[in-house]
Amino acid sequence: MKAFWKRFRQGAYIGDFVYGANDGIVTTFAVVAGAAGALLSPGVIIILGFANLLADGFSMGASNALAIRAEHELAKKERDLVTPFQHGLVTFVAFLVAGLMPLLPYLFSFSSGQQFFISSALAGFAFFCVGAARTLITKGNSLKAGFEVLVIGGIAAFVAYGMGWAIKTAFGIVI
Repeated sequence: MKAFWKRFRQGAYIGDFVYGANDGIVTTFAVVAGAAGALLSPGVIIILGFANLLADGFSMGASNALAIRAEHELAKKERDLVTPFQHGLVTFVAFLVAGLMPLLPYLFSFSSGQQFFISSALAGFAFFCVGAARTLITKGNSLKAGFEVLVIGGIAAFVAYGMGWAIKTAFGIVI
């Protein structure tokens, strides 16, 4: 366990962290934005958000572990102290923690009009932080990296919100 934390501080898991956290925010906020665009109730948003958070988080973590294991086997690398399970675990935890951000306003008693606004702000903040965090290892420009991820996440959210609204409108879905 001591070796795990040492390698964590050295940046051995930065790719797993960025991958998991960014996808956690994108997919969870896409669910929130699409549901908000379709004018679904906060209760439905919570159910869909948590179903996505846990299922997709598990899938990403497990898939990353399998990918790392395949990489070790194909390259016939000698296994070091970092196991595929550890990479998968970092991806899963980063996905859960970051992906929870857009759901927080729906778990507390904010008025319905404020929930999506607060969720958007939290998601935007989380996008920026994940992008900036990768520069702890890459030594790049943290503002540029943060804004890159923020823009990509913002576009994904806009698409999800628009699709929720468009599908509800095009098919005359009444909620």
